[in-house]
Amino acid sequence: MCGVCGWVEFGSDRPDASRVQGMTDSLAHRGPDRRAIWVHGAAGLGHARLSILDISSAGNQPMVSDDGEWVIIFNGEIYNFKDLRRELEGEGVKFTGHSDTEVALCAIARCGPEVIRRFNGIFAIAVWNLPRRELFLARDRFGVKPLYYYRLPDGIVFGSEIKAILKSGRVQSAIDPAALHEFMYFGSALGPNTLFRHIQKLEPGHWLRCRSGEVQEECYWSAEQVQPLNDDFDTAVLRVRELLEGAVRRQLVSDVPVGVFLSGGVDSSCIAAFATHHYPGKLQTFAAGFDFDRGINELPKARRVAAQLGTEHHEIHVTSESLPDVLEKLVIHHDEPFSDAANIPLYLMCQQLGGKIKVVLQGDGGDEIFGGYRRYEMLGRFKFWSRVGKLVPRRWLVGESGRRLRRMLVAFAEDDDAIRMALLLTVETQDAPPIRILSRRWIEQLEESDPFTRYREMNHRFAHLDRVQRMLYTDVNIILPDIFLEKVDKATMAHGIESRVPLLDNELTDYVMGLPSKFKVRRGQKKWLLRQALRGIVADDILDGPKTGFEVPFGYWLREPLKEFSLQILLDAETKQWNLFNNDVLGKLLREHQSGRRNHGFLLWKALNLALWYKTYFADDVSL
Repeated sequence: MCGVCGWVEFGSDRPDASRVQGMTDSLAHRGPDRRAIWVHGAAGLGHARLSILDISSAGNQPMVSDDGEWVIIFNGEIYNFKDLRRELEGEGVKFTGHSDTEVALCAIARCGPEVIRRFNGIFAIAVWNLPRRELFLARDRFGVKPLYYYRLPDGIVFGSEIKAILKSGRVQSAIDPAALHEFMYFGSALGPNTLFRHIQKLEPGHWLRCRSGEVQEECYWSAEQVQPLNDDFDTAVLRVRELLEGAVRRQLVSDVPVGVFLSGGVDSSCIAAFATHHYPGKLQTFAAGFDFDRGINELPKARRVAAQLGTEHHEIHVTSESLPDVLEKLVIHHDEPFSDAANIPLYLMCQQLGGKIKVVLQGDGGDEIFGGYRRYEMLGRFKFWSRVGKLVPRRWLVGESGRRLRRMLVAFAEDDDAIRMALLLTVETQDAPPIRILSRRWIEQLEESDPFTRYREMNHRFAHLDRVQRMLYTDVNIILPDIFLEKVDKATMAHGIESRVPLLDNELTDYVMGLPSKFKVRRGQKKWLLRQALRGIVADDILDGPKTGFEVPFGYWLREPLKEFSLQILLDAETKQWNLFNNDVLGKLLREHQSGRRNHGFLLWKALNLALWYKTYFADDVSL
């Protein structure tokens, strides 16, 4: 992986080279091996390199085509690049190195940018065509690799992270109320939105062209393109096993050592199992134990799986003693407030690896593709749960488990399918809207937007599907790119580690997403198809064991180790001057939570991250 950035402005002679260099330098953590820029005419491109394939100078970027007409900067991996290279060589194309970047450049130069439809990989690509003076940006199908952009009056600024765009000096920073409304409900801005007004995410499966100052964004791949399949279950089991093995084998290609993050769960165990069959040499696996695991310790299971597979296993022990410092650093790495606290253990684990390894495989995407969450099983029995949701008195549901069930029942009692899907993905409710902790001036702005817009869009797009399949497709389009893959990218790349996700391989997902939902969730069994496909490959006690999902105890942290820090950040005199929060409401919630009378953990965790972000980017701006 790497960091890419650029600045194209047609109304000037050329972007300022020193600023393009500053943009590139801001991404140094993503590419610690080399940084370089290319500036010519209206375009300036920057690249921070993490050397994975062809670590020689032949793989350096920005890379210019032999005819001098195309320049590429590339973040990611193209796993089928060897097949594409053989095709191009058969057509007479000559290569100087063996990187996938050179294959991408030659394919685009020969066939046009639309050839990226054939790329099986994870990527954010920028290509500048000199004769046409046209910029082309593209992002992979599922949004594994990020790409942000800001439209100028006569051009565009873009980068792997928002900080690179801000470094251009061409952006007027302001908060986007619609994105803030989404954050308050879901802990992240959704779809193209970011918390910075007018800075947008290029959506997964989209490309963008910028020519003569005009910007056009198009979708080149979406879940609607997946064709329904009629294979029987036994055929699907065999095919999934074959596709899983092929995906892992492809993603082991590297000129540096590759490891696996091993939790001992189904997804990471299956990746490790297939990897041991195809990795040359002894596979390294890594598992982490935390002093904040609250009774859920993954180390014994991971240790057992590693012993069965014969990997070179490493255990990493992580403590939470520096939580305030880590929180502040993660706000800077995300460039936005971000509420999935699982970024903390992942960040700390990567920090402890300390450059020991550059590439890891991990199991993200398995739950959303194969049906690994309880909500899918409940939606499979929709009539029952919607009836329960309307009949069971809420006062009967007490304690932590009762509150969780109450949240699910409130969602199932909702008549609007889009709102139901949204409420299944947050602990917030419409009865006690999370924006109540904000000041009146912000509430007035937020009330002009609908935080459920993205869910309404997905419900409309996938209305023809059954409820389970619709939820699966919705999660693939929202929580996967906007929360889980965002978490993985920023936490790993903060330490120059490339994370690959075999369960989101193009060939595998094209097949599995086309299969009926009854194959994935069956009689209350989640991931039914995946579990059957892995019989004899992964131990039965792993396949049949309960899903333990690691939960970061941010609610406990706000009562104990972060109690004083959260009070200082949320209620001190400086924060009150921002006019961001309703200090009375926020103070009451903090007191109730820290005394143990009520659990407001998720809302207060969002408030803490929002305050840290505001302090970093806006505290000195009196206009906000």
